[in-house]
Amino acid sequence: MATLAPGPPIQIFKSKSEEKTLSFDQKEILRLKKEKNAILLCHNYQIDAIQQISDYVGDSLGLARQAAETDAEIIVFCGVHFMAETAKILNPGKPVLLPDMEAGCSLSDSCPAEKLALYREKNPDIYVVAYVNCSAEVKALSDVICTSGNAVQIVNRVPEDREILFVPDQNLGQWVMGQTNRKMNLWPGSCYAHVLFTQESVERCRLEYPNAPVVAHPECMDSVRDLADEVCSTEKMVSFCRDNPSETFIILTETGMMHRLNRELPDKSFVAGPTGHCACNDCRFMKMNTLPKLLECLRTGNPAIEMNEDLIRKAKLPIERMLAWS
Repeated sequence: MATLAPGPPIQIFKSKSEEKTLSFDQKEILRLKKEKNAILLCHNYQIDAIQQISDYVGDSLGLARQAAETDAEIIVFCGVHFMAETAKILNPGKPVLLPDMEAGCSLSDSCPAEKLALYREKNPDIYVVAYVNCSAEVKALSDVICTSGNAVQIVNRVPEDREILFVPDQNLGQWVMGQTNRKMNLWPGSCYAHVLFTQESVERCRLEYPNAPVVAHPECMDSVRDLADEVCSTEKMVSFCRDNPSETFIILTETGMMHRLNRELPDKSFVAGPTGHCACNDCRFMKMNTLPKLLECLRTGNPAIEMNEDLIRKAKLPIERMLAWS
């Protein structure tokens, strides 16, 4: 067996028993949230300080359901831009605030709506399955939306006589093809953070924690997924680690997920899968939301997602189809 080159130090997350004291900004956010009847929706990849005070922390599917069903007057979304857009599409009558409007997504950017529209013109019979990590304009051009948690289920519902184009994540699409035995055309997009995990970095981590199951997100490359004991969405990661008797797990996704795992499974330890050059894997877009920005957007009601009614109507149809099929 070849000797692995030295890599970055490995970072392990273990829950601390002491109770955390809320900061001034956290207390102010909670006060304003109550005063304005706002709901704070938070993606699993957000910083721990925001997750602590959120009304709901989850994956894209769970967040979409919460946005559709809430009776709060204001939706504050701590995630990235396409997630806040989805909330606005599902609940257009409510203000949807995003602490930093520049919090984008490399995966979403990899599939411009203009290019997808051109593809559809050349292939009018194609059935477009769009991963939720895409813009509202791309959703409006799609037949159905999916998340990493329900992608297999959604693809299995597409009529067998239809040719599928899966956008924008080729790694997730490749994994779904393996799970469904359904051939699909794959858009050449990827998440810049998840492709930083490498076969060598995972093998190095396993040498240090040989008994720890490896849990990987399907946005990882196939060479990394092949080393995993479980490939699943972030929501499924929680239940897998809860039900598995192991005490330590190697987690191959964005580092923010470790905070939720620590909170919900305090008796277990989680190793943040290292990349080839770093002990952690933070998404720079997810980390653009901070407590001061969150506090300011609650105070001012800005920045807010703005979308025209026609785009909302067109983008809502494939999202509602996903929710009906899930």
